[in-house]
This record gives sequence, C-alpha cells and structure tokens, in this order.
Amino acid sequence: MFADTARIFVRGGAGGDGSTSFRREAHVPKGGPDGGDGGRGGDVVLVCDPSRRDLGAFRRGAHFRAKRGGHGEGSQRHGATAAVLEVPVPPGTVAEGWVGSDQEAHWDLTQPGQRATVARGGPGGKGNKRFAGSTR
Repeated sequence: MFADTARIFVRGGAGGDGSTSFRREAHVPKGGPDGGDGGRGGDVVLVCDPSRRDLGAFRRGAHFRAKRGGHGEGSQRHGATAAVLEVPVPPGTVAEGWVGSDQEAHWDLTQPGQRATVARGGPGGKGNKRFAGSTR
C-alpha cells in the first residue's frame, strides 16, 4: 500500500551525567575533585535514500529516539558521545517540525544522501573537576 504522508515523533538523546569523584592515591592526601564530563546525546537525522519508494514504514506514527550520552567517570574520564540515529526517507520528502517552542521549520529532501537534523542531542553534564577553584 502506497503512503505519501506520515507523522513521526523524534527526540534527541539526553546528555550523560557528569561524575562526582575525588582523587585518592597514596602520598596525595588532598587530591581534590577529578570527575569527568558526561557525553553528548545523539541526534536524529533524516537521510534521503533513493531505494525507498514511499513512507509506508511510518504509517502507524513511528517513534525515533536517539541514545543518551555516556556518563562521566573518575580520573577526568569523559563519557562517550552517543551515535547519530539516521532515519532513511524517500526522495521528495518534506519534513515539518518545531525548532524550540515557537519557530516552525521545514526541510525538503530531494538529493540522494541529503541530510536534515530534526532533533539534536542534549549536552553532557559537567563533572566536579569543572567546579574546582584555584585554592584548596
């Protein structure tokens, strides 16, 4: 069955949490904070794919949610950035959505391989190393 209109729901991934960690080693009595930042959440991207003929795969209101970023760890290790979630759509697809809470956006995907980022991932949280001062 041919489908030429579809409604999908997309959500970018949340950023990973920053770490609260303190350096503890032998001969370092006051190590201080050393928590790493969380990783960035994944984006949702529509990709024009010439092998797709219609929007039949999205008939029932598909939901696409990108993965969240990795959490920060001790020793100033940052969390991993989440992968981009690519959603293949046929050529000639026109996508509409909202940027923020009040600005409408339109994307027209006509060329093979053309990409449109429809949902951005969130930023990672800050580790406690970021909040350290210059004095103890």
